[in-house]
Amino acid sequence: MATSPYSPLSQSPESVKLAWQTENLPFNAFGASLKRTFGGRIQRVSIDAGFTCPNVDGAMTKGGCNFCDNRSFSPSRRVRLKRVSEQLASGIAAVTERYKKVAGFIAYFQPATNTYAPVEQLEELFELSLSIDDRVVGLAVGTRPDCVPDCVLDLLERLAVDKHISLEFGMQTIHQAGLDWMNRAHDHASMINAIDRSRGRGFECCTHIILGIPGETHEMMMQTAEEVGRLGFDSIKLHNLYAVEGTPLGEDVKKGKTELMGREDYIQTVVDFLERIPPETIVERVSGEAPPNYLIAPKWCLEKSSVRLAIEGEFKRRGTRQGSKHVAPKVDPAKRSRPSDSTPEPIRDQIEKRSRLPVLKMQC
Repeated sequence: MATSPYSPLSQSPESVKLAWQTENLPFNAFGASLKRTFGGRIQRVSIDAGFTCPNVDGAMTKGGCNFCDNRSFSPSRRVRLKRVSEQLASGIAAVTERYKKVAGFIAYFQPATNTYAPVEQLEELFELSLSIDDRVVGLAVGTRPDCVPDCVLDLLERLAVDKHISLEFGMQTIHQAGLDWMNRAHDHASMINAIDRSRGRGFECCTHIILGIPGETHEMMMQTAEEVGRLGFDSIKLHNLYAVEGTPLGEDVKKGKTELMGREDYIQTVVDFLERIPPETIVERVSGEAPPNYLIAPKWCLEKSSVRLAIEGEFKRRGTRQGSKHVAPKVDPAKRSRPSDSTPEPIRDQIEKRSRLPVLKMQC
């Protein structure tokens, strides 16, 4: 098994300060963490290989998540889809022009479910992305918790021997009512099974959480925060529920059927949430954003910098920081047993047995 920088999370002794704490930061911010690891600025380059999702193609259900229009999450879905090699090369060029001093790049497979294809094809795709440019230091792969059979985790473990690999799970919430409302077509048990099979393999395990899901109380969102620590994720992305054009949620917001969280409530909730997760957890994002021409509401999420400053200001006002209210789980995540693979059979067939998918955009 690969030696991993991603050791299971546990509560740090009060006498030992983490790097971000010695720098007097309010939380363990992603950019600073990457800079400590690689010695300079690391930028992600979004890649769209043309994947779909099992709640879109009918493997589990149809319709997709009610908040999701991939055009709003990834620029590649707003234009003609280019080959992965071309996307990565042009993305690196654009970032290099914008930021003069960049130490490296992470190829970020972002929209849709990026492990939902035959594993041999995934291997070819990921290795291609890692070999195009010497400055590519790793991959980030966004997926669903029900789409990581052991063969995919074994692949990522092999890649993580030499490169930085981050597997990003869309957990969103631990509550079934919220998952059903989204039309996720998986339950939280799928997330538990996936993370317990992923932990300790040498790659980073990240989770995405949405705050402000209709019907979820503050207490329910804090229960999700506590679960992040219990399951031992290495990193987390938080964002507010927002509505974009062309989605069921967008239509409900326009008709007044769904109310979205206000800016001040969101800021307070984020700080409450971060106070409850382990101090070791890397915070990759604290708010969501969408292109102005796609966004319906709330408009305040366009003010990404000011939202972050407000979150940092609230930590300062309270005199707290990430992990201030964290309670270590009774069972250390490192001691949780690795369960059997519970990947649903229709998804397993897609990944383990199906022939190559011609829709995936590979090399020029």
